[in-house]
Amino acid sequence: MGIIKTKGLIISESKMGDFDKMVTILTPSGKIGCAAKGARRPKSLLMAGTQFFCFGEYVIFKGNNSYSINSCDTIEVFYNLRMDLDKLNYATEICKTVDMVTYENQNTYRILQLLSNTLYIMSETDKNLELVESIFRIRLLCLLGFMPRVDRCVNCGLNTDITFFSIAGDGFKCINCGRIDKSAITVSPTTVDAIRYIISAPARKIFSFDLAEEYIREISLVSKVYLKDKIELQ
Repeated sequence: MGIIKTKGLIISESKMGDFDKMVTILTPSGKIGCAAKGARRPKSLLMAGTQFFCFGEYVIFKGNNSYSINSCDTIEVFYNLRMDLDKLNYATEICKTVDMVTYENQNTYRILQLLSNTLYIMSETDKNLELVESIFRIRLLCLLGFMPRVDRCVNCGLNTDITFFSIAGDGFKCINCGRIDKSAITVSPTTVDAIRYIISAPARKIFSFDLAEEYIREISLVSKVYLKDKIELQ
């Protein structure tokens, strides 16, 4: 038993009883499922800070087998995500993915940073949502230990004529090796450069580029299939 003070982001919420709710908070030290008693009452001090997507500071009481929120102060609510259906849907899927790959007592500082930056870009800019989600997926996989090998062909070591991303090989393949790989996805030089940038760029700069629609489709397919291969998505 004790008190936990932490910053965190609400990645899921559900109703509980007449006026309470259950929320899942992603903190720098893992995911915590908390009861928020009375949070659905109109004048509750917990109402704003326990909304889906809210980033805030939380005081949490840890019981023998459960957690409950004592108080909270909002830092960012990402209001625009709730006002645009497309943004809401993309942000919801991203939070579901994070919920699936995180657990209690885990070092999730960098995942929390990635998630909050991603939601900010979605909320405050008009950047292509499919591109933002693709960047998020690739960077998340790197944080989870599934960084693809992108400096050269993972099969023969050639660093020229890179035209495939191999799901089974966990990285790029040259034109000759990729042709005989049934798991390989064709990628253009622009998409190759984009994936390399996403993997290597500083955390706050990973969204600082745009792509034409044809390259967004390529990077979206790579990120979606690679994520599904490495993580058992429902």
